[in-house]
Amino acid sequence: MRLADALRGQAIPPAVAVVRDADASTTACPICKGAQWVRHNVPVGDPMFGRATACDCLQAERARWNIRSLEHLSALDAFRNRTFENFDPKVRGAEEAYQIARDYARDPYGWLVLHGGVGCGKTHLAAAIANHAVKQLIPVLFAVVPDLLDHLRATYAPTSTVQYDEMFEGVRSTQLLVLDDLGTESSTPWAQEKLYQLVNYRYNYRMPTVFTTNRRIDSLDDRIRSRLGDQALCKLLEITAKDFRELKAGQRRPGTPGAAVDTPARTPSRSRTD
Repeated sequence: MRLADALRGQAIPPAVAVVRDADASTTACPICKGAQWVRHNVPVGDPMFGRATACDCLQAERARWNIRSLEHLSALDAFRNRTFENFDPKVRGAEEAYQIARDYARDPYGWLVLHGGVGCGKTHLAAAIANHAVKQLIPVLFAVVPDLLDHLRATYAPTSTVQYDEMFEGVRSTQLLVLDDLGTESSTPWAQEKLYQLVNYRYNYRMPTVFTTNRRIDSLDDRIRSRLGDQALCKLLEITAKDFRELKAGQRRPGTPGAAVDTPARTPSRSRTD
């Protein structure tokens, strides 16, 4: 089942009864009346018979909590303005990547690798996917690979309030993971091994993951390169657009980083003649 289908709850029969009594206030969920758990109208012998399942309202609450719990690790705050709406899809060399990234955001399934030179728009598209997921209440973690590994390493410090296992589990099991700048991490054995463990876990469980990199794919760790080469799971997109940072502010699309800001023309003040 694809992630989008699972989030829509298509595999769960319609709820018909609350599990326990609750105050039916005007703000209570119309399905569970505030109980947060429901039973389902299924015949005896069905695996769902007599089982209590989380109501849609509780699942949404959990999704919001999961999103908040990932915020301290996420680098997305710096990229909140990177959206599909302010990405110029007419930029030569980025047209296909824009469309495929937008389709992926609507239904995040499998792996997507955005590969290209510096400033070609791959991070913008990856952040746009993550920002779309946030709006859809899909738990997502956007992380720059070297920074993420630094966060994990910092958990070994005596002053750390988070244990390594807890943080690593949160990263590898998030529903949607976006890893920016793959290949720029430290080449130490520890960094390489932890990154491989993270990638391999998501590969084994076929979890939606987006990568960006400006490194040659064949220069990456052999184990990671092999998994990125699995065409049944992973789609590799080559972005050939030029570095947008070389464009002058007036040449950039309004809303994009560094674009010129239109300011209203000043009306000349009239001189008073007394």
